[in-house]
Amino acid sequence: MKLIKFLRFPLLLSAFFILASATSTDKGLEKVHQATNVLKAFGQMKESIPSDLLKEYEGIVIVPKLINAGFGIGGKRGQGLAMVKLPNGKWSDPVFITLTGGSFGFQIGVQSVDLVLVFKNKGVLTKVKNGDFTIGGDISAAAGPVGRSSTASTDHKLEAEIYSYSRSKGLFAGISVNGSNLAINKSLNADFYGEGVTSASIFDRATSKEPAIAELKATLNSFE
Repeated sequence: MKLIKFLRFPLLLSAFFILASATSTDKGLEKVHQATNVLKAFGQMKESIPSDLLKEYEGIVIVPKLINAGFGIGGKRGQGLAMVKLPNGKWSDPVFITLTGGSFGFQIGVQSVDLVLVFKNKGVLTKVKNGDFTIGGDISAAAGPVGRSSTASTDHKLEAEIYSYSRSKGLFAGISVNGSNLAINKSLNADFYGEGVTSASIFDRATSKEPAIAELKATLNSFE
């Protein structure tokens, strides 16, 4: 009996680590699937993200189900992913990120928002590895133009460094992201890609064979 108990413990321990590993990987895949669904939902809307914008700009952040809560003083928190364009025009593999922030002013209630941020220069994202980046510090986010092309509904010159898009309950929703902190989710990146893999190396490649990531990139390319 003692021998059986002795042998059972390492088996249970192994099962625990296997399940924990699977859960971590599944969390990353779930986030990729959610990001893909966010892009598909935006693409089906009459006033979508202009194709011209995604052709010219070099980075994107997608945060599904961002929690925007407030009771006098508001707060935001969500996990998502970031991608940048490589020199050949392809989108990099996704880097997992966390967005947190607060805002002041009268507000009440809890809202789940799908958020997309489009960056003019990819260096803003690739440099986040050296520390967190606060939107609205040196670079502010502006509400993005809508339409199938940048000239469909506006004479926008696409000069802003960051354009923000958000939707709630199937409709475009106004939300301020200035003052929010963007940080690399190092633990989820390590769980998904392996220990020792840096955000810089992920941003610099498009080598993943994961079908979910291929679908994400294909959905993003469908806007262009």
